[in-house]
Amino acid sequence: MENLRNKIGVSGFWLKYFAAACMVLDHIHYFFEYTGKIPLWFSQVGRLAFPLFMFCIVEGFTHTKNRKKYFLSIYLVSVGMGLLQYLFIISDKLKRSDGFYPQNQALATFAILLVILQGLDWCAKKHWAKGLAAIILPLVWPFVLIIAAQLVPPLSAFVGVLHYTILPMHIAITDGGTTYILLGVLLYVLRNHRVAQAVAYFAAHFGVFFALGLKMQLTGTQFFTMGYEWMGAFAAVLMLLYNGTRGHGSKRFFYIFYPAHVYVLYALSCVLFIAANS
Repeated sequence: MENLRNKIGVSGFWLKYFAAACMVLDHIHYFFEYTGKIPLWFSQVGRLAFPLFMFCIVEGFTHTKNRKKYFLSIYLVSVGMGLLQYLFIISDKLKRSDGFYPQNQALATFAILLVILQGLDWCAKKHWAKGLAAIILPLVWPFVLIIAAQLVPPLSAFVGVLHYTILPMHIAITDGGTTYILLGVLLYVLRNHRVAQAVAYFAAHFGVFFALGLKMQLTGTQFFTMGYEWMGAFAAVLMLLYNGTRGHGSKRFFYIFYPAHVYVLYALSCVLFIAANS
C-alpha cells in the first residue's frame, strides 16, 4: 500500500493548491450567493478545503524544523484578520449595504490547534506541566472570559477584542471552531497510520455533521442544500493519497493568498451589490 501511494500519491503542496481552489469556489458562493447566480455545488465542493488545509497544518507541524516560526506565521495573520473582522462588526460603514461582512477565522482555529498539538507533544515527552497547560488553557479560556464578562458587563467589549485578536475562543469561531480542533487532534494522533487516519477522519467527520443534521431535523434533500458540511468527510480520500513529500511551492503564498482573496472577493461583492441596487 505504501509503495502504491508513493507512486500515485500527491505532495503536500498539491493538496494545498487543490484545497485553495476548493476554497475559492466556496468563497465565491459565500460572497456572491445573494446574486442567485452562483451554483450551490461551489460551496459543496468547498467543504473539502478546511479538512485538507487542516491535514496539511498537522503535517507541517509534525515535520517543520521551527515550530515557533510556523505557529507565528499562522497566528499573526490570524490576529490581523481577526482585528479586521472586529472592525467590520463595530463599523456599519465597512459592511456591505445589506449588512454582510466576512467572518473568515480559519487561521484562528489552526492557531489554537497548533498550541494543543504542541501540548500533546510535550506530554509525549513527559513535560507534563507545560504540556497539560498548552492543552487545557486554550480549551478552558473561552469559558473563563465569558464568565468574567457576565460578572463584569463592562468587560464584554474587551472580551470581544481579545477573541478577534490575540485570544480566539474556539466555541465562538464560526469558521472551524471546536469540532474541527478535535478533528485536527484526531489527525495528529493517527498521523503515523495513514489508512487508519483517513478512515477515522471520514467516520468522525461524517458522523458528527450527519448527527448534527438529524438534531436539526433536516430532511433528506436538506442534507444536500443546507446541512452539507458532512461532505467535507470526503477529504479523507485525498489524505489517503498523500505520499509524505512536501512538493514544490512557496509557503508564503498561502499566508498571503488566504487574506488577500477574502478581501478582494468581499470588495468585489460590495461593488456589485451597489451596482445592482443603484
